[in-house]
Amino acid sequence: MKNYDYIILGTGPAGYKLVQLLAKTGKSLLAVEGGLFGGTCPNVGCEPKIFLSGAVHTALASQQLVGRGIAQPAQVDWDQLMTVKKARFDSWPAETKAIYEKMCDVAVGYGEFVDAHTIQVNGHQYHGTHIIIATGHRPHRLDIPGKEYLHDSTDVLSLSHRPDHAVFIGGGYVAIELATFLAAAGTKVDLLIRSERILRGFYGKYAQEMVDQLTARGLTFHFQTTASAVAKTGGRVTVTTNHGEQLTTDYVVDASGRVPNVEKLKLTAAGIKYSRRGIDVDDHLQTSVAGVYAIGDITSQPVPKLTTVAELEADYLYRQLVRGGQEPLRYPTIGTAAFAFPEIAQAGVNPEEAVDDSRYQVVEHDLSFGSFYAGLNEQGAKLTVVYDRDQRLVGASEIGATAADDINNLVPVIGLQPSSREWQRKVLPAYPALADKVFGLLKR
Repeated sequence: MKNYDYIILGTGPAGYKLVQLLAKTGKSLLAVEGGLFGGTCPNVGCEPKIFLSGAVHTALASQQLVGRGIAQPAQVDWDQLMTVKKARFDSWPAETKAIYEKMCDVAVGYGEFVDAHTIQVNGHQYHGTHIIIATGHRPHRLDIPGKEYLHDSTDVLSLSHRPDHAVFIGGGYVAIELATFLAAAGTKVDLLIRSERILRGFYGKYAQEMVDQLTARGLTFHFQTTASAVAKTGGRVTVTTNHGEQLTTDYVVDASGRVPNVEKLKLTAAGIKYSRRGIDVDDHLQTSVAGVYAIGDITSQPVPKLTTVAELEADYLYRQLVRGGQEPLRYPTIGTAAFAFPEIAQAGVNPEEAVDDSRYQVVEHDLSFGSFYAGLNEQGAKLTVVYDRDQRLVGASEIGATAADDINNLVPVIGLQPSSREWQRKVLPAYPALADKVFGLLKR
């Protein structure tokens, strides 16, 4: 049995960041991967998604400018777009594996615990002084009759030919983003939403405005509706809902959520505690077993499951393990976004939580009158900010074509809390541009 100082299970953003840092220490490292090297984000997640959004957002932006300087709006050629996407991304797993092999030993296969410090991969056992679990999330699979006819987000991001009609099951950001992309290319889209709203966790008012705008573009929402069965009908598929309604379609996407990759790990063999939300960790990212840690989407931490958060946790754990840090992990202000069209983004206190709380003041700004937004015909662009009793900016939510970039400009303001005088003395953004509005939002 070979011994290692560190064994890292999973090669996604969390594992990659940690291996990069640990490789500089001269310690012995083993990275274990049974899926795509690089994990979800660069292969079947945020990277290909934002790549596709470039063409989609450009086309949709041009369409809302017809009669305002655009004579011929752009159209999305899905087949061509996917050909270009595949040419860029298909080689990434092999390239990432090669990078890993330059930094550490690599075992290809799924790692499973034999005991608290021993894992097994394809029948070979390895001992680790420290074992770090970074196996991430995967798409949830509905357990309904006909589930074999369901596709997931990974399938959509590799879909060579767009369907004429698609049904999405789910109303989270994955469903809304991918439905937006296909609809922009000409696919007729129906969405089955289990609850009364989409994008839970984002500002509800703006989530509803998103529904209104997507509906105006031809997408159909079925609220408080679930899929109870799927059946093949000739060359098409029929979805039966909990209301008895039947939708016959070409393609069905199960976007009902994501679940932690814990099953193959055999965590009980090591005594590691976990739940359906993921692996339980303390405020130092250690599991219930000494010397075993978990980082990234696999943890049950109540924080957004994002690449940025995974990398933050990897950096924190490196400092704990190598530099002997003792401080508990404290998460900074985290920006989140749904890259549909329009986008929704937010950071800090959600206005929905603050509106009836006497500790906060909630203020909404109509952005459509600004020349930048008017030039894009962004008639629905809005920003809602939250102030505390000391008039400090503590939260922001926005809907609009540039919401993610706008909110990213406010993340450091919410996190660092500069006064208006400090901001004016030290920062002078380019004008006219997205960041020029920041100063006007500072009250103290």
